[in-house]
Amino acid sequence: MSRTQFDQEEVSTRIIQEYVPGRQVTIAHVIANPDAALCQRVGLEDAEAVGILTVTPGEGTIIAGDLAMKAADVTIGFLDRFSGTLVVCGSLDSVEVAVEAANRGLQSVLAFFPAKVTRT
Repeated sequence: MSRTQFDQEEVSTRIIQEYVPGRQVTIAHVIANPDAALCQRVGLEDAEAVGILTVTPGEGTIIAGDLAMKAADVTIGFLDRFSGTLVVCGSLDSVEVAVEAANRGLQSVLAFFPAKVTRT
């Protein structure tokens, strides 16, 4: 193949994603006063606040849920140990405490790398 032919060919990009074992919280976010339509769309009851954590490995989500519920008066809106997703619901103060406690607890007890807790 000549240089000219190569320059004229379409170049495609291939992306490969793979799971790399590690212990981390990738998302720790609090949504204050979520819109009722959002809650309904994702299958949650109306809540004053929603906390979202994503944990790797996914089994850590079970521990995060336990830490969150022991730290504050929250309910589990969703927990999936396969994807590592935890959603907690409750008052704004309770959700903030629960998300912080789960994030800190995973760090201190299991040496997880924590995420910065964010809020909208």
